[in-house]
Amino acid sequence: MPTWNTVTEKITIKGNNDDDVEAYVARPSEPGSYPGVVVIHHLPGWDAWTREIVRKFADNGFIAISSHLHHRIGAATPEEAGKAAWATWGPSDANAMGDIAGCARWIKSQPDSNGKVGDIGFCSGGRQAYLSASQVPEIDAAVDCWGGAVIPDERFPAGDYFMSPIDSTKDIRVPLLGIFGNDDQFPTPDVVNTTEEELKKHGKDYEFHRYDGAGHGFWANATAGYRPQQTQDSFQKVLDFYAKHLT
Repeated sequence: MPTWNTVTEKITIKGNNDDDVEAYVARPSEPGSYPGVVVIHHLPGWDAWTREIVRKFADNGFIAISSHLHHRIGAATPEEAGKAAWATWGPSDANAMGDIAGCARWIKSQPDSNGKVGDIGFCSGGRQAYLSASQVPEIDAAVDCWGGAVIPDERFPAGDYFMSPIDSTKDIRVPLLGIFGNDDQFPTPDVVNTTEEELKKHGKDYEFHRYDGAGHGFWANATAGYRPQQTQDSFQKVLDFYAKHLT
């Protein structure tokens, strides 16, 4: 896709339980019909890097949106909410899925939407993207970037607050893309292998791409873990995946 002139704004959408949720939007300024992408932020929060990713998708011809999933914590700023979110490992799955659905509905209501919306999540957001593939009917394709606890563990035990994404694999209804670093420890390569086996068992439409020399969060360009070559290659794979399923 070409690079577009884009416009950005902060808006309020209706999320889970019809709650008001802040969201950041970027979109091409030219008239047209565009696919959408919901950017699901990582556990550290709704931050500048998240907004950068939103703009990056808009630059490539998407209506892109990211909502503040930690807003129910009640902290004064998104940065403070991100710090507080570590105590609960983020929002409940019910709230996260409802807010993601609200973002997708907002995109689909726009006059320049082509009616198709994917999502992409990072870290805890990758886990939420995997889960959204079975739980959010408004999503047409999902991308899990290094989502930890797709298989529940002692930090993310399944229960009323968190579902078990791996147990929901059988219900996945949209194409799924996975991006992982082989040096990551959350998820480990073994966890990624087990997840892939479950997807194969249930005959799901998926593709996984794994990168040597890359660990957790390797797209984050302000960190020591940033890997530009792997980032460029995997971002293009995301664009190709969306071109196949959202246009």
